[in-house]
Amino acid sequence: MKTELHVPSDLRFLTVVESWLLESLKIEIGDQIDWTRQSSRLRLALVEAYSNVVRHAHRNQPDLPVVVRLELRDRDLAIEIWDHGQGFDISSYLAPSPEMMQEHGYGWLILNRLMDRVEYQLQVNGRNCLKLQANLLEMSAQSSR
Repeated sequence: MKTELHVPSDLRFLTVVESWLLESLKIEIGDQIDWTRQSSRLRLALVEAYSNVVRHAHRNQPDLPVVVRLELRDRDLAIEIWDHGQGFDISSYLAPSPEMMQEHGYGWLILNRLMDRVEYQLQVNGRNCLKLQANLLEMSAQSSR
């Protein structure tokens, strides 16, 4: 299954994006995984990624579209979030230190803990792509531990 959603850069659309993702997956997978556990994990990853685009990449440009693509093959999930911002040099990222007590900068760390694989492509045909991947069966097994 492949599908995509085009949505404005506006946090008011966050619930639309969340519902679209979870309902699309539920249609395909049904009750084969524990949705109570997995929906929280997927929501957090999606909220982090979408809100970063709205707040940073598309700051003060609500008319710029965010494209969210979803692909599911068997239980392998891939979510792509495309933006039109300047991009972020991931090689310059330093994980926050608990001693620093900083308020920002945890997104990349959170995404990497929630998903099996996180990739960021800077400026692909004028856009940036954050790709989040996970195996839903593995996610179910991990969350039941």
